[in-house]
Amino acid sequence: MLTFETLFELLRKEKINPELQKVEDEFYNLTSQYLEEKHAVLKTEQSSDSIFSSDSKRTMLQLENAKKIIKELYEKRENKIVNLAMLSSRANIKETGTNMLKEEKRLYRELLELLDVYRDGILHNMLKSKKILIKRKELLPKDIKTQQNESQNGKMIRFLHSVPKFVADDLNIYGPFEQEDMSFLPKKTANLLINRKRAEEIKIESSKE
Repeated sequence: MLTFETLFELLRKEKINPELQKVEDEFYNLTSQYLEEKHAVLKTEQSSDSIFSSDSKRTMLQLENAKKIIKELYEKRENKIVNLAMLSSRANIKETGTNMLKEEKRLYRELLELLDVYRDGILHNMLKSKKILIKRKELLPKDIKTQQNESQNGKMIRFLHSVPKFVADDLNIYGPFEQEDMSFLPKKTANLLINRKRAEEIKIESSKE
């Protein structure tokens, strides 16, 4: 269970250690839940007929302090991830994401990809006396609706777990994929991954003109 003291201790560890610290896998959701519960307590205490109305100032102060801690903790972790992505791009390596949460792993991958694109397009071309050319890769599918409409035999899915390279039922090679990656796959293969809890379908509602 997340508490104010827990948050304070997590921030302390994050500040004194150069590497990302281990937190619960669902830390961000737990934090949102903690704040939601604190807001509910404050609302109850502030009601005119509540016997705890005198405690509302203390709860409000703790809530504001908790928000400051959470903001600083997020930004400390964010800075470490950004720095790691820069170092990885410069060294041409990809870290395994030790102690990164799933949302942070996605941030790291997308930052690294973007940095690599600009490093290749600017620095590498410049050193080779070539024209500067930025070949921006799409981090996410460019037009999911178009892809879904183009084929009734495929599905857009989001991977819930990392999946190695595989051959789909259309005999094409796909992957490897990391958690949170998205891809448009043949329906039979997509259904197999969904049934095995390796992925979930992304349904896009078509907008009415």
